[in-house]
Amino acid sequence: MKKYKIIDAHCHIYPDKIAQKAAAATCDFYEGLGSTLDGTVSTLLKEAEIAGIAHCIVQSVATTPKQVSSINNFIANTVAESEGKFTGLGTLHPDSEDVQADVDEIISLGLKGIKLHPDIQKFKIDDYRMLKIYELCKGRLPILIHTGDHRYDFSNPNRMMPILDIYKDLTVIGAHFGGWSIWEEATAELSQYKNFYVDCSSSLYAMTPEKAKELMQAYGTNRVLFGTDYPMWKPKEEVERFMQIELTEKEREDILYNNAAKLLNI
Repeated sequence: MKKYKIIDAHCHIYPDKIAQKAAAATCDFYEGLGSTLDGTVSTLLKEAEIAGIAHCIVQSVATTPKQVSSINNFIANTVAESEGKFTGLGTLHPDSEDVQADVDEIISLGLKGIKLHPDIQKFKIDDYRMLKIYELCKGRLPILIHTGDHRYDFSNPNRMMPILDIYKDLTVIGAHFGGWSIWEEATAELSQYKNFYVDCSSSLYAMTPEKAKELMQAYGTNRVLFGTDYPMWKPKEEVERFMQIELTEKEREDILYNNAAKLLNI
């Protein structure tokens, strides 16, 4: 089998002292899904090597405004120590006292985008508090945002669509094919937006290779990124799931590496 160059565009990491607890909490949030690795940097490096993944996009989410700066510095320091194996995304919180300062710090730290999780951070994508964040990020920082959940209405397509309509210069990556657990609904409503990309993390377990291919082609394989959602799933198993999808060589190369490299300037 051909060896592909791979970027994992969706990896959560945590400081060692809280990693296992944080990883377990994520698994619990998703109804006990996934194998749940321990969420440490060392395990990610080991598992990425086993899976043949050359580069990882690392991130974490602030559940309170006070966590924003410490998380962003942790991600930046981890990237600096990774010997070129990681690219980092910063985090923001809609209740921060100074979002402008948070964005400025993210840029000064060399982080390449923003990660948000509305369902965990408890805000609606189209909440008025988020508008300043979108204004500050448009044309500057892509936003990887958790999208979709059949249990809640924080991040579903009805919340995403008006933002994409208004902020046409905002680059958004919708995690989990744009709608975890509501994949087909999300694809039908969001695939039309050219500034909306998706990753395939925490999705391939729930669908056939044929369905995954259908969703990828609906968005366009130039707008799909490979991601594992570490520590939710073992990277090697996610690569194996992806390889079962019938794609052309160009489509595989784009999804596995080229699209993320271009979008995040890797």
